[in-house]
Amino acid sequence: MSPIRRDPGLDDALFRELAEPLLASGAVEEGTIMGYPCLRTSGGGFLAMAEHRSGDLIVKLPSGRVEELVAEGKGQPFAPAGRRFREWVHVPERNEALWQALLDEGRAFVDGGPA
Repeated sequence: MSPIRRDPGLDDALFRELAEPLLASGAVEEGTIMGYPCLRTSGGGFLAMAEHRSGDLIVKLPSGRVEELVAEGKGQPFAPAGRRFREWVHVPERNEALWQALLDEGRAFVDGGPA
């Protein structure tokens, strides 16, 4: 697997660091969403991406979990162009353990397992 494409002006190092082992294992593959690189599960479902301006984590989770993260102040609604995606959360804090846990939760959710 090739490494996820990188924009040299983007602070997406943590996202790339967490994506590389997933890509290497075949658990996810690289794709595009809204014209930007993203991670897709092996089943083809959209999983996560680095926010294209900041490099922050954007991950797909059950809507209830998204609301919980927003209420806890750990996430923000993901609303590109003013349209909110209820199963996507924007996580700006660079926290490796949190991002890894959310990627794992997201993979389980997108693959249809327990989240």
